[in-house]
Amino acid sequence: MTATRPDHRRNASPFLYGAEAAAVARVLESGHYGHTDLTEEFERRVAAYLGAPDVVAVSSGTAALHSALLAVGIGAGDEVVVPSMTFCATVQAVLAVGATPRFVDVDAATLCVTPQLVMEAVTDSTAAVLPVFFGGRAVDLAPIRADLSERGIVVIEDAAHAFGSRNRTGAGLVGGDGTALTCFSFGPIKNLTCGQGGAVIPRTPEEAATIRQLRLLGVVQSQSERAERTAYQVASFGLRYQLSAINAAIGLAQLNGFDTAAATRRHLWRTYRSALAELDGVTLIDVDPDHAVPHLCQVRVQRRNEVFVHLRAANVGVGVHYPPNHLQPAFASWRRPLPVTEQVGAEILSLPFHQHLTGADVHHVVSTLRDALQHAGGS
Repeated sequence: MTATRPDHRRNASPFLYGAEAAAVARVLESGHYGHTDLTEEFERRVAAYLGAPDVVAVSSGTAALHSALLAVGIGAGDEVVVPSMTFCATVQAVLAVGATPRFVDVDAATLCVTPQLVMEAVTDSTAAVLPVFFGGRAVDLAPIRADLSERGIVVIEDAAHAFGSRNRTGAGLVGGDGTALTCFSFGPIKNLTCGQGGAVIPRTPEEAATIRQLRLLGVVQSQSERAERTAYQVASFGLRYQLSAINAAIGLAQLNGFDTAAATRRHLWRTYRSALAELDGVTLIDVDPDHAVPHLCQVRVQRRNEVFVHLRAANVGVGVHYPPNHLQPAFASWRRPLPVTEQVGAEILSLPFHQHLTGADVHHVVSTLRDALQHAGGS
């Protein structure tokens, strides 16, 4: 059974391949809904897909970021360089460990940080750099890796948008080279969904063991080991961050169709690129589809708010990803001038982008965008 097709111009919804419902039903019938062998199978399958030595599945992308920061000892007194142009979850994970966000600007063409921007933001208090792979585009910090390492600065990649994307400097998939802690999200409308879920790609077996202990409330023994004992040992601080068997079952079904997902998303993004080329006053954010599995299709336009209102009134489900975090009240203590972020933050517009779309849908969106631009220019 497949999902009912919604109004795809307005609503992004998870793309299901048809096996997810049966997979969840089998878990429900088993009576075991927590962390089970199915969770560990999902970890093995993701590791094999990425070419990574290990994967630790957790309950969300935010949990992945939080666990990774905890695993490398980031805490009070530490500064984390993080782009303001990201979902607020990235910043909240930094605050959750007691560290301080050091907001950094982005490149206007990609909405990603660059090595130069990162190094300009680094201070003597910087303990970690948290690049965001915006829209699915991988961020290459190779030119400054040695410098960061000499300063004792760890790189934790927020690859929530970038499952399946490739690194620009090689053929490997994001998360597969073991040079950084890489964090994925498997939320409802990500490239691969578990319903809710996430994962950390550790650099070492020690990091993997630490994160596994953290995600299970600090308990040392696995669930199967605990079942054979009269007691278990709580060895450290921990959180309930494990991925349930229900979510793992969805993820396993999704993995079987992921190559199709990647191809469809690249095709849709390129279809948008061709259609948008005919419009004046529109700048497409480059996600590098030759390497990335696109998660978003974004443009920059003048009078964005007026264009947004016109498109929504025309039943086109545009959004804004994201309002800059350094301008948010919750993060006002760490505000600093970020001119590019502030400019693009007033101009960016996310066009409908999900696997339910057809080429005809894309051309309808672009045609309606043309009308919206004319309306905003003449008002």
